[in-house]
Amino acid sequence: MSGYFSSPFPRRKSVGVDVGGVMVGGSAPVVVQSMTNTDTADIDQTVAQVAALHRAGSELVRITVDRDESAAAVPAIRERLDRLNVNVPLVGDFHYIGHKLLADHPACAEALAKYRINPGNVGFKDKKDRQFAEIVEMAIRYNKPVRIGVNWGSLDQELLTRLMDENNENGSPLTAQQVTREAIVQSALLSAHAAEEIGLGRDKIILSAKVSQVQDLIAVYTELAGRSDHALHLGLTEAGMGTKGIVASSAAMGILLQQGIGDTIRISLTPEPNGDRTREVQVSQELLQTMGFRQFIPIVAACPGCGRTTSTVFQELAQNIQEDIRRNMPVWRERYPGVEELKVAVMGCIVNGPGESKHADIGISLPGTGETPTAPVYIDGQKAATLRGPDIARDFERMVADYIERRYGRGRVAAE
Repeated sequence: MSGYFSSPFPRRKSVGVDVGGVMVGGSAPVVVQSMTNTDTADIDQTVAQVAALHRAGSELVRITVDRDESAAAVPAIRERLDRLNVNVPLVGDFHYIGHKLLADHPACAEALAKYRINPGNVGFKDKKDRQFAEIVEMAIRYNKPVRIGVNWGSLDQELLTRLMDENNENGSPLTAQQVTREAIVQSALLSAHAAEEIGLGRDKIILSAKVSQVQDLIAVYTELAGRSDHALHLGLTEAGMGTKGIVASSAAMGILLQQGIGDTIRISLTPEPNGDRTREVQVSQELLQTMGFRQFIPIVAACPGCGRTTSTVFQELAQNIQEDIRRNMPVWRERYPGVEELKVAVMGCIVNGPGESKHADIGISLPGTGETPTAPVYIDGQKAATLRGPDIARDFERMVADYIERRYGRGRVAAE
């Protein structure tokens, strides 16, 4: 696991779980996952979105399995993805009738790499324990791990009511918010214990406890991490759209990750209408990368711009290179091992431009307002060229491509 710095907190020790060949917990790096928003019964759309999420970097993809038609589609989705060489594990998201769907569709139960169940809506009253047990027994039969995912939007009301009553009997020493947090933690732990009593191994259980407020998430997961060694999935549920969802998720999960808590994450962004679902994958990667825990994609450093940089050339160049990198990364990962470590600098004037460019593997300092229309290029800390004329941006893009080929291409192996 590469990065710029190490957390001052030791990584929490958790039991490793094999999810279709992807390790979650133990000594494995934090895993990025996402979820489709297609109708799973629509095989074509679901396959296309799973493939897009995987290309963007999602290492696990969850799909909704809510009715017979979606359960019946899962084996075909798995088969189609395999033919496309999209080997990402699929996680089935079950609510209310998961026990029945798994029993009625054994091919679905086999095709999925993991089952996700919510103890708050796996069943009600006397059916709850029985239907929970049936899902766990199916997981044991097919040798699948289970994520027990508590969500405060569908929290076990019997458990919450009991804890509230006990709190009142004790003179209400805790607030309602504190009792709710405790109910979330207990729901996860009691459900995990019940699954183990049925026979599911600890190395087959992942826990999550999702809430929608930053401070609640930090408090719940801190408590859960202190009372369990199960692998933990982090996620702020109902995080919201755009910058609100990004900031809230990053603030909450960043604090937990810095404390060594969390084995797999999802940034649950509400997409814009017809928006790009892969955005949540990019944000997850950027969170882990900027914190120095993993490296997914070359870094493009660019200055924010000021009165010295009234030209938009450096902004357009930085954007073009960033987009080019993201577009090419699925191929580059195979063709150029180690390319994710590359650092590129695109700077807008002479104030910090040369210095930042020298710190990068390859960088350019473009002319600011009133500066001589020349652009020095630095490679591995040394000035390598000076670009001039109307094609500076295009010339630099070519130099970046040449640098990647020379440093990370297969030709370097022969040369060495």
